[in-house]
Amino acid sequence: MVVHYFLKWIDTARVAERAAAAHALAVAYVNGELPFEDRCAAEAALTLLLDDPSQKVRLALAEALSMSAKAPPQIISALASDQPEIAAIVLGRSPLFSDADLIDRVAAGSGAVQRLIAGRPGIGIAVSAAIAEVGEAEACLVLLTSGEAAIASLSFRRIAERHGDVAAVREALIADPRLPPDCRHMLLVKVGEALRRSPLVKALIGAARADRVTRDACVRASLAVIDGTRIEEHAALVEHLRLSGELTPGFVVRTVAHGKIDFFGSILVALTGYDEARIVSLLAQGRDVALSALFRTAGLPAPVCAVALCALKVWRDVANGRRVAGVQEVSWLMLKELGEPVADTDLAGLLKAIHLDALRDNARRHALAIAAA
Repeated sequence: MVVHYFLKWIDTARVAERAAAAHALAVAYVNGELPFEDRCAAEAALTLLLDDPSQKVRLALAEALSMSAKAPPQIISALASDQPEIAAIVLGRSPLFSDADLIDRVAAGSGAVQRLIAGRPGIGIAVSAAIAEVGEAEACLVLLTSGEAAIASLSFRRIAERHGDVAAVREALIADPRLPPDCRHMLLVKVGEALRRSPLVKALIGAARADRVTRDACVRASLAVIDGTRIEEHAALVEHLRLSGELTPGFVVRTVAHGKIDFFGSILVALTGYDEARIVSLLAQGRDVALSALFRTAGLPAPVCAVALCALKVWRDVANGRRVAGVQEVSWLMLKELGEPVADTDLAGLLKAIHLDALRDNARRHALAIAAA
Protein backbone atom coordinates (compact mmCIF):
# COMPACT_ATOMS: atom_id res chain seq x y z
CA MET A 1 0.00 0.00 0.00
CA VAL A 2 2.89 2.36 0.76
CA VAL A 3 4.20 1.90 -2.78
CA HIS A 4 0.71 2.57 -4.18
CA TYR A 5 0.63 6.00 -2.55
CA PHE A 6 4.25 6.60 -3.60
CA LEU A 7 3.42 6.05 -7.27
CA LYS A 8 0.49 8.46 -7.08
CA TRP A 9 2.61 11.05 -5.30
CA ILE A 10 5.67 11.18 -7.58
CA ASP A 11 3.77 12.72 -10.45
CA THR A 12 3.34 15.96 -8.51
CA ALA A 13 6.41 15.89 -6.22
CA ARG A 14 9.37 18.19 -6.73
CA VAL A 15 12.74 16.85 -7.94
CA ALA A 16 14.39 16.99 -4.51
CA GLU A 17 11.44 15.18 -2.93
CA ARG A 18 11.42 12.51 -5.64
CA ALA A 19 15.16 11.95 -5.25
CA ALA A 20 14.90 11.59 -1.47
CA ALA A 21 11.92 9.25 -1.77
CA ALA A 22 13.64 7.15 -4.44
CA HIS A 23 16.71 6.78 -2.23
CA ALA A 24 14.58 5.79 0.80
CA LEU A 25 12.57 3.23 -1.19
CA ALA A 26 15.73 1.71 -2.69
CA VAL A 27 17.37 1.43 0.74
CA ALA A 28 14.28 -0.24 2.16
CA TYR A 29 14.29 -2.67 -0.78
CA VAL A 30 17.91 -3.79 -0.46
CA ASN A 31 17.69 -3.99 3.34
CA GLY A 32 14.75 -6.39 3.14
CA GLU A 33 12.47 -4.19 5.24
CA LEU A 34 9.38 -4.72 3.05
CA PRO A 35 6.81 -7.56 3.03
CA PHE A 36 6.88 -9.75 -0.08
CA GLU A 37 3.98 -8.01 -1.88
CA ASP A 38 5.32 -4.56 -1.10
CA ARG A 39 8.78 -5.72 -2.19
CA CYS A 40 7.45 -6.75 -5.61
CA ALA A 41 5.63 -3.44 -5.91
CA ALA A 42 8.76 -1.57 -4.81
CA GLU A 43 10.80 -3.25 -7.52
CA ALA A 44 8.24 -2.15 -10.11
CA ALA A 45 8.32 1.40 -8.74
CA LEU A 46 12.11 1.53 -8.75
CA THR A 47 12.13 0.30 -12.34
CA LEU A 48 9.63 3.02 -13.26
CA LEU A 49 11.93 5.64 -11.71
CA LEU A 50 14.51 4.83 -14.38
CA ASP A 51 12.32 6.92 -16.70
CA ASP A 52 12.39 9.95 -14.41
CA PRO A 53 13.54 12.98 -16.42
CA SER A 54 15.72 14.25 -13.58
CA GLN A 55 19.28 13.00 -13.33
CA LYS A 56 19.17 13.62 -9.57
CA VAL A 57 16.49 10.93 -9.10
CA ARG A 58 18.43 8.33 -11.07
CA LEU A 59 21.62 9.34 -9.25
CA ALA A 60 19.84 8.72 -5.92
CA LEU A 61 18.88 5.25 -7.16
CA ALA A 62 22.46 4.50 -8.16
CA GLU A 63 23.83 5.63 -4.81
CA ALA A 64 21.38 3.42 -2.90
CA LEU A 65 21.62 0.30 -5.08
CA SER A 66 25.20 0.26 -6.34
CA MET A 67 26.78 -1.61 -3.40
CA SER A 68 24.08 -4.25 -2.89
CA ALA A 69 23.98 -7.76 -4.29
CA LYS A 70 20.20 -7.70 -3.73
CA ALA A 71 19.57 -4.83 -6.15
CA PRO A 72 17.30 -5.60 -9.14
CA PRO A 73 19.65 -6.55 -12.00
CA GLN A 74 17.57 -4.82 -14.68
CA ILE A 75 17.86 -1.54 -12.79
CA ILE A 76 21.62 -1.90 -12.31
CA SER A 77 22.04 -2.70 -16.01
CA ALA A 78 20.03 0.36 -17.04
CA LEU A 79 21.90 2.66 -14.64
CA ALA A 80 25.22 1.39 -15.98
CA SER A 81 24.18 2.69 -19.41
CA ASP A 82 22.96 6.04 -18.10
CA GLN A 83 24.85 9.33 -18.11
CA PRO A 84 28.55 9.11 -17.12
CA GLU A 85 28.05 10.45 -13.59
CA ILE A 86 25.43 7.77 -12.88
CA ALA A 87 27.12 4.94 -14.78
CA ALA A 88 30.37 5.61 -12.93
CA ILE A 89 28.79 4.82 -9.57
CA VAL A 90 27.28 1.53 -10.73
CA LEU A 91 30.12 0.29 -12.94
CA GLY A 92 32.66 1.06 -10.27
CA ARG A 93 30.84 -0.61 -7.39
CA SER A 94 28.07 -3.07 -8.20
CA PRO A 95 28.79 -6.71 -7.32
CA LEU A 96 26.07 -7.87 -9.73
CA PHE A 97 28.31 -7.64 -12.79
CA SER A 98 29.91 -10.95 -13.70
CA ASP A 99 33.28 -11.10 -15.44
CA ALA A 100 31.43 -11.84 -18.70
CA ASP A 101 29.29 -8.71 -18.25
CA LEU A 102 32.34 -6.56 -17.58
CA ILE A 103 34.24 -8.01 -20.54
CA ASP A 104 31.31 -7.25 -22.87
CA ARG A 105 31.19 -3.67 -21.61
CA VAL A 106 34.94 -3.27 -22.02
CA ALA A 107 34.72 -4.49 -25.60
CA ALA A 108 31.75 -2.33 -26.57
CA GLY A 109 32.20 0.63 -24.24
CA SER A 110 33.86 3.98 -24.56
CA GLY A 111 37.18 4.88 -23.03
CA ALA A 112 35.35 6.29 -20.01
CA VAL A 113 33.55 2.98 -19.45
CA GLN A 114 36.81 1.07 -19.80
CA ARG A 115 38.46 3.31 -17.20
CA LEU A 116 35.59 2.80 -14.76
CA ILE A 117 35.80 -0.98 -15.06
CA ALA A 118 39.59 -0.94 -14.83
CA GLY A 119 39.31 0.93 -11.55
CA ARG A 120 36.96 -1.58 -9.91
CA PRO A 121 38.54 -3.10 -6.78
CA GLY A 122 39.95 -6.59 -7.19
CA ILE A 123 39.07 -7.29 -10.82
CA GLY A 124 40.10 -10.73 -12.05
CA ILE A 125 42.52 -11.97 -14.67
CA ALA A 126 39.85 -12.36 -17.38
CA VAL A 127 38.67 -8.75 -17.15
CA SER A 128 42.25 -7.50 -16.97
CA ALA A 129 43.02 -9.49 -20.12
CA ALA A 130 40.10 -7.83 -21.94
CA ILE A 131 41.31 -4.37 -20.94
CA ALA A 132 44.86 -5.22 -21.99
CA GLU A 133 43.63 -6.48 -25.35
CA VAL A 134 41.19 -3.75 -26.40
CA GLY A 135 41.38 -1.02 -23.75
CA GLU A 136 42.60 2.47 -24.49
CA ALA A 137 45.90 3.61 -23.01
CA GLU A 138 44.15 5.51 -20.17
CA ALA A 139 42.19 2.40 -19.18
CA CYS A 140 45.35 0.30 -19.14
CA LEU A 141 47.02 2.94 -16.98
CA VAL A 142 44.13 2.81 -14.47
CA LEU A 143 44.40 -0.99 -14.45
CA LEU A 144 48.14 -0.87 -13.71
CA THR A 145 47.87 1.74 -10.98
CA SER A 146 44.81 0.32 -9.21
CA GLY A 147 47.05 -1.91 -7.07
CA GLU A 148 44.37 -4.59 -6.66
CA ALA A 149 43.89 -6.02 -10.16
CA ALA A 150 45.05 -9.54 -10.98
CA ILE A 151 47.07 -9.28 -14.19
CA ALA A 152 48.49 -12.25 -16.12
CA SER A 153 51.94 -12.16 -17.72
CA LEU A 154 50.35 -12.26 -21.17
CA SER A 155 48.30 -9.17 -20.33
CA PHE A 156 51.43 -7.29 -19.28
CA ARG A 157 52.94 -8.19 -22.67
CA ARG A 158 49.88 -6.98 -24.58
CA ILE A 159 49.84 -3.67 -22.73
CA ALA A 160 53.56 -3.24 -23.39
CA GLU A 161 53.10 -4.05 -27.08
CA ARG A 162 50.04 -1.83 -27.57
CA HIS A 163 50.82 1.14 -25.34
CA GLY A 164 54.51 0.89 -24.49
CA ASP A 165 55.11 4.10 -26.44
CA VAL A 166 52.92 6.06 -24.00
CA ALA A 167 55.23 7.43 -21.31
CA ALA A 168 52.77 7.16 -18.40
CA VAL A 169 51.86 3.56 -19.25
CA ARG A 170 55.51 2.66 -19.71
CA GLU A 171 56.42 4.09 -16.31
CA ALA A 172 53.57 2.23 -14.62
CA LEU A 173 54.63 -1.04 -16.24
CA ILE A 174 58.28 -0.66 -15.26
CA ALA A 175 57.28 0.20 -11.68
CA ASP A 176 55.21 -2.99 -11.33
CA PRO A 177 57.29 -5.79 -9.72
CA ARG A 178 55.08 -8.39 -11.45
CA LEU A 179 56.24 -7.31 -14.91
CA PRO A 180 57.90 -10.25 -16.75
CA PRO A 181 61.57 -9.69 -17.66
CA ASP A 182 60.97 -9.87 -21.42
CA CYS A 183 58.36 -7.09 -21.11
CA ARG A 184 60.79 -5.02 -19.06
CA HIS A 185 63.39 -5.41 -21.78
CA MET A 186 60.84 -4.53 -24.47
CA LEU A 187 60.02 -1.29 -22.65
CA LEU A 188 63.68 -0.40 -22.21
CA VAL A 189 64.09 -0.73 -25.97
CA LYS A 190 61.07 1.54 -26.49
CA VAL A 191 62.64 4.12 -24.16
CA GLY A 192 65.82 3.97 -26.22
CA GLU A 193 63.86 4.43 -29.43
CA ALA A 194 62.02 7.41 -27.96
CA LEU A 195 65.31 9.03 -26.93
CA ARG A 196 66.87 8.32 -30.31
CA ARG A 197 63.96 10.02 -32.11
CA SER A 198 63.92 12.99 -29.75
CA PRO A 199 64.63 16.25 -31.64
CA LEU A 200 66.35 17.62 -28.54
CA VAL A 201 68.77 14.66 -28.30
CA LYS A 202 69.54 14.86 -32.03
CA ALA A 203 70.15 18.58 -31.78
CA LEU A 204 72.50 18.17 -28.81
CA ILE A 205 74.66 15.25 -29.95
CA GLY A 206 73.71 14.56 -33.57
CA ALA A 207 71.69 11.73 -35.10
CA ALA A 208 74.59 9.29 -35.56
CA ARG A 209 75.86 9.66 -32.03
CA ALA A 210 72.30 9.50 -30.67
CA ASP A 211 71.90 6.10 -32.37
CA ARG A 212 75.13 4.82 -30.87
CA VAL A 213 74.52 6.19 -27.38
CA THR A 214 70.96 4.88 -27.12
CA ARG A 215 71.99 1.49 -28.50
CA ASP A 216 74.75 1.16 -25.91
CA ALA A 217 72.39 2.31 -23.17
CA CYS A 218 69.86 -0.34 -24.16
CA VAL A 219 72.51 -3.05 -24.01
CA ARG A 220 73.60 -1.94 -20.53
CA ALA A 221 69.97 -1.83 -19.45
CA SER A 222 69.52 -5.37 -20.75
CA LEU A 223 72.28 -6.53 -18.42
CA ALA A 224 70.49 -4.82 -15.53
CA VAL A 225 67.31 -6.67 -16.48
CA ILE A 226 69.19 -9.96 -16.24
CA ASP A 227 70.22 -9.10 -12.68
CA GLY A 228 66.58 -8.67 -11.71
CA THR A 229 65.40 -11.86 -13.41
CA ARG A 230 64.86 -15.10 -11.54
CA ILE A 231 66.67 -18.15 -12.92
CA GLU A 232 63.39 -19.84 -13.81
CA GLU A 233 62.52 -16.85 -16.01
CA HIS A 234 65.81 -16.87 -17.93
CA ALA A 235 64.47 -19.07 -20.72
CA ALA A 236 61.60 -16.69 -21.47
CA LEU A 237 63.94 -13.70 -21.58
CA VAL A 238 66.39 -15.53 -23.85
CA GLU A 239 63.56 -16.43 -26.22
CA HIS A 240 62.41 -12.81 -26.29
CA LEU A 241 65.93 -11.62 -27.10
CA ARG A 242 66.27 -14.26 -29.80
CA LEU A 243 62.97 -13.37 -31.48
CA SER A 244 63.73 -9.64 -31.33
CA GLY A 245 67.11 -10.19 -32.99
CA GLU A 246 69.08 -8.94 -30.00
CA LEU A 247 70.71 -12.22 -29.05
CA THR A 248 73.86 -11.37 -30.98
CA PRO A 249 77.45 -12.57 -30.46
CA GLY A 250 78.19 -9.11 -29.05
CA PHE A 251 75.44 -9.50 -26.46
CA VAL A 252 76.81 -12.95 -25.55
CA VAL A 253 80.28 -11.43 -25.07
CA ARG A 254 78.88 -8.75 -22.76
CA THR A 255 76.97 -11.38 -20.81
CA VAL A 256 80.06 -13.50 -20.19
CA ALA A 257 82.32 -10.50 -19.51
CA HIS A 258 79.95 -9.31 -16.80
CA GLY A 259 79.82 -12.73 -15.16
CA LYS A 260 76.19 -13.58 -15.99
CA ILE A 261 77.12 -17.24 -16.28
CA ASP A 262 73.72 -18.62 -15.31
CA PHE A 263 72.12 -16.55 -18.06
CA PHE A 264 74.88 -17.58 -20.46
CA GLY A 265 73.92 -21.17 -19.69
CA SER A 266 70.29 -20.42 -20.58
CA ILE A 267 71.47 -18.91 -23.87
CA LEU A 268 73.42 -22.08 -24.64
CA VAL A 269 70.39 -24.25 -23.82
CA ALA A 270 68.30 -22.24 -26.29
CA LEU A 271 70.94 -22.25 -29.03
CA THR A 272 72.01 -25.89 -28.76
CA GLY A 273 68.88 -27.68 -27.58
CA TYR A 274 70.98 -29.57 -25.03
CA ASP A 275 69.63 -30.54 -21.64
CA GLU A 276 70.03 -27.81 -19.01
CA ALA A 277 71.74 -30.14 -16.55
CA ARG A 278 74.35 -31.01 -19.18
CA ILE A 279 75.04 -27.33 -19.93
CA VAL A 280 75.37 -26.49 -16.22
CA SER A 281 77.79 -29.36 -15.71
CA LEU A 282 79.96 -28.31 -18.65
CA LEU A 283 80.08 -24.67 -17.55
CA ALA A 284 80.98 -25.67 -14.01
CA GLN A 285 83.69 -28.23 -14.73
CA GLY A 286 83.90 -29.02 -18.43
CA ARG A 287 87.29 -29.19 -20.13
CA ASP A 288 88.38 -26.71 -22.78
CA VAL A 289 87.79 -29.14 -25.67
CA ALA A 290 84.24 -29.93 -24.55
CA LEU A 291 83.41 -26.27 -23.94
CA SER A 292 84.80 -25.20 -27.30
CA ALA A 293 82.69 -27.84 -28.99
CA LEU A 294 79.64 -26.63 -27.06
CA PHE A 295 80.22 -23.02 -28.11
CA ARG A 296 80.64 -24.03 -31.76
CA THR A 297 77.40 -26.02 -31.60
CA ALA A 298 75.71 -22.87 -30.33
CA GLY A 299 76.89 -21.10 -33.48
CA LEU A 300 79.32 -18.71 -31.80
CA PRO A 301 82.16 -17.42 -34.04
CA ALA A 302 85.64 -18.77 -33.27
CA PRO A 303 86.98 -15.50 -31.73
CA VAL A 304 83.90 -15.29 -29.49
CA CYS A 305 84.43 -18.90 -28.43
CA ALA A 306 88.02 -18.11 -27.43
CA VAL A 307 87.25 -15.04 -25.33
CA ALA A 308 84.17 -16.70 -23.76
CA LEU A 309 86.31 -19.66 -22.70
CA CYS A 310 88.90 -17.28 -21.23
CA ALA A 311 86.25 -15.40 -19.24
CA LEU A 312 84.58 -18.59 -18.05
CA LYS A 313 87.84 -19.85 -16.53
CA VAL A 314 88.29 -16.61 -14.59
CA TRP A 315 84.73 -16.58 -13.28
CA ARG A 316 85.12 -20.24 -12.22
CA ASP A 317 88.13 -19.30 -10.14
CA VAL A 318 86.23 -16.38 -8.63
CA ALA A 319 83.29 -18.64 -7.76
CA ASN A 320 85.61 -21.18 -6.16
CA GLY A 321 87.44 -18.56 -4.11
CA ARG A 322 90.76 -19.03 -5.88
CA ARG A 323 90.80 -15.56 -7.37
CA VAL A 324 89.50 -12.04 -6.85
CA ALA A 325 88.46 -10.36 -10.09
CA GLY A 326 85.71 -8.28 -11.64
CA VAL A 327 84.54 -7.08 -15.02
CA GLN A 328 87.56 -4.81 -15.37
CA GLU A 329 90.07 -7.67 -15.04
CA VAL A 330 88.01 -10.18 -17.02
CA SER A 331 87.47 -7.86 -19.99
CA TRP A 332 91.18 -7.06 -20.07
CA LEU A 333 92.09 -10.76 -20.11
CA MET A 334 89.50 -11.38 -22.86
CA LEU A 335 91.07 -8.58 -24.90
CA LYS A 336 94.53 -10.08 -24.43
CA GLU A 337 93.17 -13.47 -25.53
CA LEU A 338 92.60 -12.04 -29.01
CA GLY A 339 96.35 -11.52 -29.34
CA GLU A 340 98.14 -9.46 -31.96
CA PRO A 341 97.45 -8.76 -34.73
CA VAL A 342 93.73 -8.64 -34.03
CA ALA A 343 91.67 -10.23 -36.80
CA ASP A 344 88.26 -9.29 -35.36
CA THR A 345 88.50 -5.54 -34.79
CA ASP A 346 84.80 -5.25 -33.94
CA LEU A 347 85.17 -7.76 -31.11
CA ALA A 348 88.32 -6.02 -29.89
CA GLY A 349 86.49 -2.68 -29.92
CA LEU A 350 83.60 -4.17 -27.95
CA LEU A 351 85.92 -5.67 -25.32
CA LYS A 352 87.83 -2.39 -25.03
CA ALA A 353 84.54 -0.52 -24.55
CA ILE A 354 83.48 -2.98 -21.82
CA HIS A 355 86.86 -2.58 -20.14
CA LEU A 356 86.73 1.23 -20.21
CA ASP A 357 83.17 1.23 -18.85
CA ALA A 358 84.32 -1.01 -16.00
CA LEU A 359 87.23 1.32 -15.29
CA ARG A 360 84.89 4.30 -15.10
CA ASP A 361 82.40 2.47 -12.88
CA ASN A 362 85.13 1.32 -10.49
CA ALA A 363 86.65 4.79 -10.33
CA ARG A 364 83.25 6.34 -9.67
CA ARG A 365 82.54 3.89 -6.84
CA HIS A 366 85.99 4.51 -5.37
CA ALA A 367 85.46 8.27 -5.40
CA LEU A 368 82.04 7.93 -3.76
CA ALA A 369 83.50 5.66 -1.10
CA ILE A 370 86.23 8.20 -0.33
CA ALA A 371 83.66 10.99 -0.12
CA ALA A 372 81.46 8.95 2.22
CA ALA A 373 84.35 8.02 4.55
